[in-house]
Amino acid sequence: MRVLLIGANGYLGRFVADRLLADPAVQLTALGRGDDSDVRFDLASGSPGALTRFLDAVHPGVVINCAGATRGGARDLTRHNTVAVATICEALRRSGCGARLVQLGCGAEYGPSQPGSSTAEDAVPRPGGPYGVSKLAATELVLGSGLDAVVLRVFSPAGPGTPAGSPLGRLAEAMRRAMQAGDGELKLGGLGVQRDFVDVRDVARAVHAASLSAAQGIVNIGAGRAVRLRDAAAVLARVAGYGGALHELDQVPVRASMTSIGHPRGESEHGGPAAAAYPYPDGCGSWQQADVRTARDRLGWRPRINLEESLADIWMEAACRI
Repeated sequence: MRVLLIGANGYLGRFVADRLLADPAVQLTALGRGDDSDVRFDLASGSPGALTRFLDAVHPGVVINCAGATRGGARDLTRHNTVAVATICEALRRSGCGARLVQLGCGAEYGPSQPGSSTAEDAVPRPGGPYGVSKLAATELVLGSGLDAVVLRVFSPAGPGTPAGSPLGRLAEAMRRAMQAGDGELKLGGLGVQRDFVDVRDVARAVHAASLSAAQGIVNIGAGRAVRLRDAAAVLARVAGYGGALHELDQVPVRASMTSIGHPRGESEHGGPAAAAYPYPDGCGSWQQADVRTARDRLGWRPRINLEESLADIWMEAACRI
């Protein structure tokens, strides 16, 4: 099976590439903006015609799109998350390769959920920020393209490679600094949110399964269980061997003397957009939990890696930083 992987150097893409390379039946070609890609191509500025010519030359059976942006202004998010997907869809429509498209969406497309509820694929999406809007627009383009396509709505990925700017990444970095400085207490803000964390290696397994399946439409990928960030902090402290006190400072103005897990610290300190959304800058409110029955029934997929293992890997990387 010839697979074209777009965004192989990204957070999720690296693990998807590893999973596919472990399958001897897969012939993998990586397309991206980096020099280490097999083919250099910028989806945000490249033309559908140029991508069509490449598809006709390589003739993949599956195209997997892991590319995109999670941060930036509305214009950049639209370019990298929506315009890029429009380019892929149009190129696939023009191409004679007939490839199946696996698009990585995100739980932010749904927006806020009722606490205690599980969000299924038929929920009406109401994204609460520009990132979710840009990803939802991409999903609508894929679903309306007429292609053989599936969109995996990934909730909150965790595990090795977790970006330092993500909530769990900031949490691990704050704990590392506290331990390095010998601080007996750690003040953290934004711990009241509850999110459905799913390990990146489980996400890669889901992408692999989706590429081999006949499933179409939207499929949620999550653990199926919401976890409060303060509980994740307690697990991380145990994993790290941090014996200090964790002081929660939710619903207070962000100051230089505290670390906020709910949003990037610099943005809110200057009164930027994140400050107004504090402590839910992803636009998802206080609660998100995926209904993952469709993934089980249509992909034969279930998450295997628990959050403690994911946090242990996040901590191992954080502890190695100088």
